[in-house]
Formats: sequence, structure tokens, C-alpha cells
Amino acid sequence: MGRIAKKLGGFAVIRVPYLLAQTLRTQYELHPFRWAAGVAGFMRAYRKYTAKGRNPDFTASLADIYPCLRDSTETTPIEPVYFYQDTWAAAILFRLRPAHHYDVGSSVKTMAILSQFVPTTMIDIRPPEVSLRNFHFKAGSILALPLEDAAIDSLSSLCVVEHIGLGRYGDDLDPRGSEKAIAELRRVLKPGGHLLISVPVDSSSRVYFNAHRAFTREHVMSLFEGMTLIEERYIYGAAVQNDYDSAAGFGTGLFHFVK
Repeated sequence: MGRIAKKLGGFAVIRVPYLLAQTLRTQYELHPFRWAAGVAGFMRAYRKYTAKGRNPDFTASLADIYPCLRDSTETTPIEPVYFYQDTWAAAILFRLRPAHHYDVGSSVKTMAILSQFVPTTMIDIRPPEVSLRNFHFKAGSILALPLEDAAIDSLSSLCVVEHIGLGRYGDDLDPRGSEKAIAELRRVLKPGGHLLISVPVDSSSRVYFNAHRAFTREHVMSLFEGMTLIEERYIYGAAVQNDYDSAAGFGTGLFHFVK
């Protein structure tokens, strides 16, 4: 522990167990008390259900139980970043109606839905194992896109560039991964072409290793210097607004640029 303390500093050592516990709760959903309560509720519901008798059209046995412990909620669960971000991008693409849209690394589900209105090619290092009309795939890295210079009229990359170079998805570690990814997006976009991009924003630019980076608005504007900003939106918690608010802390910025 002494060696770790020298490397990380006392405060960091104290925070490490806390951060590990937070990771287990938020990413792996290990909430012991909540889990125990869910199991107890499931068993009560199962006893009540079986006490009501059997429906002869179905078999029912303990061998077939399939406990779902987290779905009984008062409101519909929604991840607000993707809810607002993806509907924002869809509205712009429906308005622009490009002949063909290209995306780099965004949500496969979102791009597949959009492809039913606008033919879409998705570029990613991980191929989706699906087949759908008007939805195409190219294998490639955002650091070396398989596209010619100034070739694309309509391009998106939503909640992607902030991850590049942090190793979260098996990519190589690179402290300047976001800058290199943005340079590639700019390279393949035609003059007059549209780019939809989103990144985390914060009161200062920082790395949340190995989840993502976050940027100030000023930092974002510097990375896209020379391009015209058409529209910006900011998601803070479950609300979306037009203006960047550094006092609000962590959020997500949505940007529509034209080259």
C-alpha cells in the first residue's frame, strides 16, 4: 500500500476503493441490498401468481422461471443523452435529406432506423452481424477512415471521439486520440458538407480515464476552427438547452457544423 500511496498520493488511495465500488454499482449493477429486495419481491409475486391457479394453455414450473428484478418502475426508463442526441440528429437528417449519409461509430440501432429514410453507410472497427435494406457497413478506424479526401456530403459521429485513445474499446492508448479522430472527420468531409458530432462537455477539459474525455465549448470550437457552426444543443441531466453552461458541470454537447 505504501508504494501505491507514493505513486497515487494519499487522497487518490482513499478514493480508489470508492471508485471501484461505484464502478461495480453503475456498470455491473451490483447492488446487494437492492438485489435482495428484488428477489424477495419476485418470490412474493411468484407465490401469488401460482395461488391463482394455472392457465391450461401454458406449462409453468420452477425450472422455467426467469426473474426480471428491475423492470417494475413508475416511469419508463430513458437514457437522456441518447434520447435527445439521436432524435436531434434524426431531425436534422430528415430536414437535409442527403442522397447518402455516412456515420462513424455511433449507435448501430439509431443508424439502422435512419437508414430506412436516408441510405446510410456505417464505419466501425466492429461489424454489426445484421443485414438491412439501405444500411451498409465499411470496416475501418476513425483514425484511418476508408474514404477519400473531401468525399462525403453528410457525416456523423455521435459520442465517439471522446473515447479514442483511452483503450476502453480495445484501441491503442493515445493522449491525442480525440484530436486525430476529429482531423480524420474533417479530412473526408466535402466543402459545404454537414457534420453532426457530439461530445461530453464540462467546466474544464479533462480525461475521465478510461471512460471518456470531456471538453469545454471553447475547446470544441478550437478543434473545428474554420468550420461554420450551424446549431448547438446541450444536455444536462434530463434537460436539453441551447446554451453551454460551465457552472452546470458535466453534460453532452451536440454540434452541427458545415465545412
